[in-house]
Amino acid sequence: MDDNQDHALLNAPSAIFRKAMKRDASHLSVEEPPIKCRHWDDAPPTSLVAPISPPHLDTKTISDRLRPQSNTEKRGKQQSTASSPTLAAIEAGEAQIRDHLAYFSKHLGKVTKPCSPPAPQLSNIDFVKLYKRNGNTHGHHFVIHQHDHPVAGVHYDLRLQFSESSSISFAIMYGLPGNPDSLRMGRNATETRVHNLWNHLIESASHATGSLLIWDTGEYSVLPSKKNRPEASEFSSDPDDKSNDVEQTTTENEKLNQAFRAGKIRLRLHGTRLPKNYTIILRLTGLNYRSNQPTNPVRKRQRQRKDTNTRPTARQETPPPSDTERTEATPDNDAVSPSRDSSDEKISALEMEIAEHEDQQTRLTNAYPGANNTICSIHQRSWHLSLDKPSSGFVRQVDGNGKRSWQRRWEDGVLLGFETFFVRGRDFEKSVVTGRLADEVLVDEGVEGFRMRKGWRAVME
Repeated sequence: MDDNQDHALLNAPSAIFRKAMKRDASHLSVEEPPIKCRHWDDAPPTSLVAPISPPHLDTKTISDRLRPQSNTEKRGKQQSTASSPTLAAIEAGEAQIRDHLAYFSKHLGKVTKPCSPPAPQLSNIDFVKLYKRNGNTHGHHFVIHQHDHPVAGVHYDLRLQFSESSSISFAIMYGLPGNPDSLRMGRNATETRVHNLWNHLIESASHATGSLLIWDTGEYSVLPSKKNRPEASEFSSDPDDKSNDVEQTTTENEKLNQAFRAGKIRLRLHGTRLPKNYTIILRLTGLNYRSNQPTNPVRKRQRQRKDTNTRPTARQETPPPSDTERTEATPDNDAVSPSRDSSDEKISALEMEIAEHEDQQTRLTNAYPGANNTICSIHQRSWHLSLDKPSSGFVRQVDGNGKRSWQRRWEDGVLLGFETFFVRGRDFEKSVVTGRLADEVLVDEGVEGFRMRKGWRAVME
């Protein structure tokens, strides 16, 4: 029986097939050794007792395993295979842990470097106590992160707790102002995503997000607006003063919710690095009073000339921008943006690509997974940030030449205000918790060859 006959028999009805197999099946039979039941003297192989089968390996996974790994990837793999995941994986949401405080405080304690006495530093014990004290519905924790992002560049993220689990976030390009007589006192504070409260504990680094360190942390208090401010001094701490009994019944995060919705926040930050009574004002500008989240960015295709050899007969004048375009293109008077080079188009395209791949639910709610946007934060709204000089302890004076300046004032025998300070950027500013610079955070997290964005310059005027 040849191969054609075998093929015909296989396609025939079952009765005919069985009859033909009985007639000639000598060449189909294969002698196999008898199967014997084996009694395992030792423990059976792990492949027989595994709870589930191993996952199917696709072509991409196999190619990734065969691809030679760099030292950074090997180091990250060793950390991820350990008992705890990497910081970058937790920050990106790729790994979940139960106790964020225990994990981050343990990690930060291992990489902490002692600072010289003039430099402020918060001990790990006080860092843990501060976070635990605000882990409730009335918490009013704040953190200022120095973030060296590969696309956005160096900026400072101010995060304010408004509930037990969530905090609003503002991106401030040049950090907080520290000179009352500065020519560039104003800052542009842009609303970003609502973060989880445990994000206040993070110091991490990766190629995708850059380096992140804690510039300052502590608790905040919201002062009443000037038109509703009581006559008593804001610096008095007399327990017998009952002029603010009504305000004392409202928690600080409730005051933050009210002030945020009203579009004006007088915020006093009680941190480790910032001086005592340091107060700023966040004011929402009129053009940013909107209640809808921004729509997805749309890429505009560039027009191409059909015939590059033909020259136009008349000069094509660029039409004037519309009111909306003029408003968006004109920066705020108090907002200062860093100088950009010829790679603006590439940066803009990369920013749009990142935005397009962002989670849809995050764009709709303006909150990262796990956080709740109950405060109605709107993505990319611009707030004007300035130093509240009188509330910070300064008074305006005029010298003999008629020049005006802000001077520290005395009140009840106490000198208020603070010495001028400057935020000098990633090469100078150290973490208030670990005492590390941005480059040291990159080294500790095994990030090699990080390419930062250039053009950032500290405000020293």
